[in-house]
Formats: sequence, structure tokens, C-alpha cells
Amino acid sequence: MAARSAQHEGAGLFTAPAQVNHRRYEALRAFFVDGLSYEQAGTRFGYTRWTMVNLVRDYRAGKVELFAPPRRPGPPPGTAPAKEKVRGRVVGLRRQGLSVYEISARLATDGTPLNRTSVGQILTEEGFGRLLRHPEPEASISPGTAGRDTQLPRAATLDFATWPARVHTRMAGLLLAVPDLVALDLPGLAQQASYPGTRVVPATSWLLSLLALKLTATRRVSHVDDLLLVDPAASLLAGLTTMPKKSALTAYSYRTSHNHQRAFLAGLDTQMISTGLATAEQAIFDLDFHAVMHWGEDPALERHYVPTRSQRARSVLTFFAQDSGTHNLVYANADLSKATQNREAIAFCDHWKNASGTDPHMLVMDQKVTTHAVLGELDERGVKFLTLRMRSASLMAYINGLAPSDYKTLTLDRAGKYTRPRVHESVGVKLRDYPATVRQLIVTGLGRDAPTVIITNDHTSTAKQLIERYARRMGIEQRLAEIIRAFHADALSSAVNLNVDLDIMLCVLAQALLAALGARLPGYAAVTPDTPQRRFLQTPGEIITTGDTITIRLDRRAYSPVLRQATLPAATPVPWWGNRTIRYEYA
Repeated sequence: MAARSAQHEGAGLFTAPAQVNHRRYEALRAFFVDGLSYEQAGTRFGYTRWTMVNLVRDYRAGKVELFAPPRRPGPPPGTAPAKEKVRGRVVGLRRQGLSVYEISARLATDGTPLNRTSVGQILTEEGFGRLLRHPEPEASISPGTAGRDTQLPRAATLDFATWPARVHTRMAGLLLAVPDLVALDLPGLAQQASYPGTRVVPATSWLLSLLALKLTATRRVSHVDDLLLVDPAASLLAGLTTMPKKSALTAYSYRTSHNHQRAFLAGLDTQMISTGLATAEQAIFDLDFHAVMHWGEDPALERHYVPTRSQRARSVLTFFAQDSGTHNLVYANADLSKATQNREAIAFCDHWKNASGTDPHMLVMDQKVTTHAVLGELDERGVKFLTLRMRSASLMAYINGLAPSDYKTLTLDRAGKYTRPRVHESVGVKLRDYPATVRQLIVTGLGRDAPTVIITNDHTSTAKQLIERYARRMGIEQRLAEIIRAFHADALSSAVNLNVDLDIMLCVLAQALLAALGARLPGYAAVTPDTPQRRFLQTPGEIITTGDTITIRLDRRAYSPVLRQATLPAATPVPWWGNRTIRYEYA
């Protein structure tokens, strides 16, 4: 009987309970550690000799699992006793109309605490939607929590007949951008670029919905629900009853192509020139790349050097052009690859000629923006360039061989302590792959350890003018960082939820709008974009609708005196509001 049961147990090696595993362990230990034979070990622990032979063989082959696999401490995966204990209570409290925060606080009072995240997970599993912070009786579509629960209604063109006569908003200042949107003729630009629209939402409203995220410093397109559920100003700006959902904005962004963005920027630059936001006569531009890091593992993205990380990483390479006279962005492109990035300077020249009728006068850039061959093409087009030369070993040997008498000292008209650099100038310098010769300036005393080597095809400007021009260009990295931070152009997640090329184009438009608004505000013409965002666009107030006039009544804040002195138009007809007029009042 004992032998039969041992044989039966030996046949079930892989399904034995824990106590049988322990007996096997002791039998194996006796065989391997104590040196007992098969028969001796089997006799001690109730196995036959052949059962021990099979057990040892399977153990050596790795087929015997004596111990349970390790796992993290706590309840087994897939179980949450605290959640299950209060699930019914959470559902009951939601049916009373309580929010996640209120339910969590009520559970803590009842002695069954549960954090807000777990409460939200229960509600999602039970099919409840989000709550409106300022509920309207007609806003609910769920009979379970009348008046508060919502499944995010669909966006539709605004019907002013049903728009409330007076509504409070925490971002009434966002509508300060409307006059300049009208001045730039946004509907005309959208039509010129042939942006797609839908039967319910026109192209202008799509662009304004995405632009509202930039102007309100909303970090990601997935955070649009914060505007959708809470504030009517953003939907009014777009001319919609409510903002489109994240999925709709994402899907729309990928319906656009680089041709749409390129045509829009060409029309925008023409409008910026006419309104004084860009200078066509001077036409000197600072060019630079910026790598937008990607936080996932997308094999479709190339690796580019990211200065903030001092390493190469998967990223989206973007290109910016800034008007050096007004410091406003006039061009951006995220449709780049390593194979095409060197020719982006030529692409910008084509763009600017299309917008203004002439090529740029001068391009100021870092040495990594393009190649010597492309510099030769710029020279053939009559475009002046000002860039740096890579310090090769032979060039450094030449620089180290210069005597102090080979330099002359200049005095620059700029603030700071580096105002008296020493310069060695050469003409007729040959470059590899450059068909002509260039003018070379070797500059020391600019605050850098190694000399700065400037090359240019401008043979008429003085050395002082060229150095001052390039010194001003050194600030483009800081200005780009300010723009990227204000409009969250770096906010790429592991799943890119927005067409980056469209997102970068919207940064150019948003920066132009804030520059135009800053020009209307006394003392704010040269501030960084985040300053008017924080001080003015986030001003609360009321939206008052009377007939064909929409009045924005701005609440009193610390910076209200600046708004009272602003040169805002008295009344502006808004095309996407059916030519209703917008006016401003101050509390």
C-alpha cells in the first residue's frame, strides 16, 4: 500500500501540493548532501528506489519545481481588497452626485479610507463619466447622476441663440487674443492653406481649439478636458459649443500635412510683415535646430543630439527661423530627417521668397545648421551668411601660431563685460566644398575658452558689425527655450498624440499673437511669452452677450491698470462668430 501510494505520488511530480514538495526536497537533500543511495533515501522518505531515480533525474533536468516563484509583497496581483470592500459604497455615493474628491473624503470619515486614484478606477470600471464642476441641468446625459455626470458632449458650431446671456469664466483674458487673430485674418489663412474641416466643425475652429491649448499653457493635448469641462472661454474662442475631445483633436492633426503648414506659414508671414511683426526690408534671420525628445520606444524616430541631455536620443528634429529685428518666429518645420536637415536653410529661403517676394538678406546660424556646399548655394543666390567654422587641428595650429600683434581690439556696443574682444581678420580663405572664398574672423575675449571663428560672404560690413550681429544671434537658444517652455513644444509622451509639425506651426502662430498683444500693452513689447500668459490671458471675468455684441468684462487684478492703458480696439467684428462684435470692459 505504501509502495503504491509512493508510486502514485511519483507520477504526479508536477502537481503535488506544498507538503509533498517539502518531502521531495528532503529526499533530494538526503541524496545529494548526505550521500545516501537511491534506495536509502527512498526508504527514509517513503519512496521506491525507481521513484528516487526518476526524481533525481527530473531534478537535474530542471523539471522539478520545489519552491513557489518569488512575487512582490502584498495581495496577489489582480486583487485589491480595500477597493472591493467599498465598491458598493463608492457607487452609492456617486449616485448621490459626489465627486471623486468628495467620495474619498466621505470614505475616510466612515473609517474605510480609499485614495482618489482608486475611487476613480472603481467609477471607470462601473461605467461612470467625469463630473462637471459647474453643472447645468441640461448638461447631463446619465440618469444615474442627473445634472453632474457627463460623457463629454460632441463639439458643434456655436449657436448664440442658446448661449447664456451672462457666464463667468476663469480665462476671460484668453479672448484678448481675438482682435489680433482677426487682424491676421485667421479664417483666410486657413482657407489659403486648404486646411480640412468637417461638416460640424470648420477648419478655423479646429485650429483655434488647438491654439487655445497653446495660449492657456496646457501641457498636453490629452489635458484638453480641463478646458472642455471647466471653462467656456476656450470654446467661445473657437466658435464652438464645447471644445473637441482629445481623440478628435489627435485625429484631426494627422489629417494635416506639411504642405498645409507650409502654406499657412507663408500666408502668416505676409500678414506679419503687413502688421509690423516681421521686417521685410532688413530680412536678417537667426536659424537653429531643436530636438524634441520622445519618451517612448518608437523605431520610426531617428536619433538626434539633445543639448539638454548632452547625448543622442530618439527625438523629433525641428527647425526655427527668427526675425532678428523683432525677435519673432517666422518659420518652423518638424518634417525633417538627417538626410534633409542640411538643406533646411535653402528651404527657408524659398519660403521667405514666396512670402515676401525676395530672398533673405542674411542668415545667421551655427556651424551645424548646414554644410559648406549649401553655403555655396546661398552665395550663388545672393544671400549673405554669417556662421561659425569648425576648429580643426590645422586651424587650431594656425591660431596658436598667431602673435599678439596679429590681433586688433574692438569695442562692441553691447551690455556685459565682454565688450572688448580681440580680432584677427583674413580674406580669401578657402573652405572644403565651398566654390569661392570667405572672410574669416578669429575672435577672442567673448567669454569662451577657445577662440570663436566666424566666416561670412559679407565683404562690406565692418568686423565690429559682424561680431555684434553674431553676438545677438547667441541669444536665440534662450529665446527658443522660452518659447518652447511657454507653449510646451517639448511635451511629447510615449505615444505622440499630436502631429508635431502642426504643433510647431501653432507655436509660431501663438508667439506672433502674444507679441502683438505685448505691443498693445505698455511696457510689455519685449517680454517672454509666458509673462502675458500668466498676467493677462488667465484673467477671470464674465462673458456678456447682448444682441450682436459680446462683451468681455475682465475682473480686477494687480495688472488691471496695464490693461486699462492697452491699445485694444473699441469694437472688432469676429468672422467666425457670424461677425458679432467683441468689446472689453474692466471691473
